[in-house]
Amino acid sequence: MRLGTPVTAVRPDGQGGLDVLVPTGTLHAEHLILAVPPAQDMLGTTSLAGLPSALLTAGSALTAIAVGRISQARGRRPGLTTGYLTGAIGSAGVITAAVLDNPVLLFTALFVYGAGTATNLQARYAGADLAPPGHRARAVSSVLVATTLGGVAGPNLAAPAGTLAEHLGIPHLAGLFVISGAAYALAALVLALWLRPDPLLLARAVAQAKQADAATDPAIANDADSSEGRGGVVLGALVMILTQLVMVAIMTMTPVHMHDHGHSTAASGLVIGIHIGAMYLPSPLTGWLVDRYGQMKIATASGITLLAAGILAAAAPGDSVFLLALALALLSLGWNFGLVSGTAIITDTVPLATRAKTQGVVDVSIAIAGATGGMASGIMVAATSYPALALTGGALSLALLPAVAATAYRR
Repeated sequence: MRLGTPVTAVRPDGQGGLDVLVPTGTLHAEHLILAVPPAQDMLGTTSLAGLPSALLTAGSALTAIAVGRISQARGRRPGLTTGYLTGAIGSAGVITAAVLDNPVLLFTALFVYGAGTATNLQARYAGADLAPPGHRARAVSSVLVATTLGGVAGPNLAAPAGTLAEHLGIPHLAGLFVISGAAYALAALVLALWLRPDPLLLARAVAQAKQADAATDPAIANDADSSEGRGGVVLGALVMILTQLVMVAIMTMTPVHMHDHGHSTAASGLVIGIHIGAMYLPSPLTGWLVDRYGQMKIATASGITLLAAGILAAAAPGDSVFLLALALALLSLGWNFGLVSGTAIITDTVPLATRAKTQGVVDVSIAIAGATGGMASGIMVAATSYPALALTGGALSLALLPAVAATAYRR
């Protein structure tokens, strides 16, 4: 089998049918916030209002491992399809719990619903499976930017979704879960039918053909990808873990900080909306920068950008919506730099034989880092202040610089 034969069956960017992931971003950033009111209404207290976030994170972490293992054994199509279908089941469970006013069922369903979030992130790896080394970051970024539509549309769908829910006899606050459940189910169906050939399985076939050709063609052997070993995996994971922790910590407490300074919910929503947009919209540019200038340079830029965001957030007057929005936009950009460069590092350094499984484990670490950042941020602000949190997060991001330098030196 010659190397060029199977590749013609997929798009040149290696994405295949991954454009169908666009609608699944509807609750990608908003579900944590929207899950709180139903829980608070059922329990009649705010003391357990943070439990939905913890359950979603736990469900996301468990699913990341499951999707990674299924993808490793059977390919991306069954892995992603299972993840999205599980997210749809979780959505149905949340709706049922809201109708029955059953908090135990709600919390169980939220745990299951976390599968959708994990699968959204796992999809970015599928975008890079078939992309050549010089285009992998751009392939990843194209999948990431597709979720922007859902992230922007989600908040605007809350009111009409609530109206639809009331017409269906469902509590208003569960309305957006109707849309997210339908989106997850649609994504599962479309991927099951049209993500063909499977990008991971085809990438393995291409690699095997390349190895066979390399035995008789020294020129192909010289072009073959080389593994950078465990060091690259650790660096890629560290980049994504630190950027996730810093981003979630500062983002979580910014609306609280704004509320304490008398800003309206609309102002806080505007700042968070800018933040969400800036998390994904720069992805095509970031992908190009990573492919053009290298993963290490953009990973370094991630740490520097997060430091700038922390300093600006700490220095911004409490009454300045503009400066806080700019700080969170920089925070998002630094996170985007870290996610795209870190994903590219992982993809380049992990062999195809263990790639999906390793990627699942890495995403578990990212989920835990986000949960840690969210919980620790409230404790720190209560003990110190929001500026102290922002400065600490910025300083923590500088840990990326020596890690990148050490890995570059070993290479």
